[in-house]
Amino acid sequence: MRDSNSIFLHYITRIIIGLCALMMVPATSWAEAREFDMSIEDTRIVLVGKRDFHTFAFNGQVPAPLIHVKEGDDVTVNVTNMTTLPHTIHWHGMLQHGSWQSDGVPHATQHAIEPGDTFTYKFKAVPSGTMWYHCHVNVNEHVTMRGMWGPLIVEPKDPLPIEKKVTKDYILMLSDWVSAWAHKPGEGGIPGDVFDYYTINAKSFPETQPIRVKKGDVIRLRIFGAGDHVHSIHTHGHISQIVFKDGFPLPNPIKGDTVLVGPGERYDVILEMDNPGIWMIHDHVDTHTTNGDKPDGGIMATIEYEEIGNDYDFYIWKDKKFVPDFYYEESLKKGFGMHNSEVFKGEFIEE
Repeated sequence: MRDSNSIFLHYITRIIIGLCALMMVPATSWAEAREFDMSIEDTRIVLVGKRDFHTFAFNGQVPAPLIHVKEGDDVTVNVTNMTTLPHTIHWHGMLQHGSWQSDGVPHATQHAIEPGDTFTYKFKAVPSGTMWYHCHVNVNEHVTMRGMWGPLIVEPKDPLPIEKKVTKDYILMLSDWVSAWAHKPGEGGIPGDVFDYYTINAKSFPETQPIRVKKGDVIRLRIFGAGDHVHSIHTHGHISQIVFKDGFPLPNPIKGDTVLVGPGERYDVILEMDNPGIWMIHDHVDTHTTNGDKPDGGIMATIEYEEIGNDYDFYIWKDKKFVPDFYYEESLKKGFGMHNSEVFKGEFIEE
């Protein structure tokens, strides 16, 4: 009898140990180590028409490459400065537990990366959510109007039920520019500057792109305040559910049709595509829908339903070539990693 009990206890113990091991698998296999190489280059980009700008571009593109990782990943980024000015990268939203020297702030956590030098950042991707990265040297110039910003999306271990309903994901990085300094790198971004160009992902309407959907889609707009101004984003024909603020879920999502986005802020807005048509999405700060001294530009785009099509003589994009991945919608479908995009590549400037 004693032997039978011993055998029984032995197997029960092994089963319990096995179950405990299985319970540990998700926790240990979820996070991974990821290493990326990134350069900073002098480039020239066109905002709209012939309005070009000298930019300091991560991997030669504005906005910068999408970095898409998982909550808890160990991230290493080797950054080489190929420009003639110093730079850093601040990983905006990352808590940097035990890695404060990777926070990317000159004179506080590191020496700025001098021209020709390489600096390595190491941090754990915590917390999850819609985050971003940007230079922290002369932010008034380098971030506001030299294009030194990009999205950092950290996928959560446990997504909310509403996130699981999303069928299409889009990134909209809002910024503002002062054309007086367009060709004067190292200058600008000072009190009294007159901002006269406004962009989504570094393009002004009508050189932005439509957001293409079909009825029944549930779309997520990740909206970033990457510039110096406050933007009031209004979507026609739909109810916006503001679900996340700076990557954190709101206890009670806010319903509305206008989202106020300040510098540095991120809002995740979820919309149900239940009203076929062609609908405007735009900044309701009216001066932000101009290109220089011309109206009908700036921060404007459309939501375009497949069921409606675009064959209307009044429609701005009727005969224009559609450019996919303008909102990183294709890059977000790829695996985890760093994703460069030809859509945002600028022209290399040899200094």
